[in-house]
Amino acid sequence: MAADTGQQHPISVYFWIWALLFVFSAASYTVDYIGFQGYMRWALIIIFMMLKAGFIVAIFMHMRWERVALITAILVPPGALLVLVALMAMESDYTWATRILYFGEDPAPVPLPPPSH
Repeated sequence: MAADTGQQHPISVYFWIWALLFVFSAASYTVDYIGFQGYMRWALIIIFMMLKAGFIVAIFMHMRWERVALITAILVPPGALLVLVALMAMESDYTWATRILYFGEDPAPVPLPPPSH
């Protein structure tokens, strides 16, 4: 009878990643506590979010130890979607300006008054 062979990872790897996730979460909360504003705030929050997601996928979902073909099949489609979303975001100002030009609407309309009760 052949013995079942498998890959065993030391539990210390999981504890180190767990501690690192805790540090990234604390850093993410610290961004709000310090009071960063604007793009810096959102950039830091997204960076910490992506780092945490990357470590979770790599270690806890065992993607670190998978074949390159499987990693590519799982990570390339979301990456392509992110690129397409970025392209649409860059295109949105042009589309908005074209609609204003074509329909002749005021680019800065006056807001509606609050509803009366």
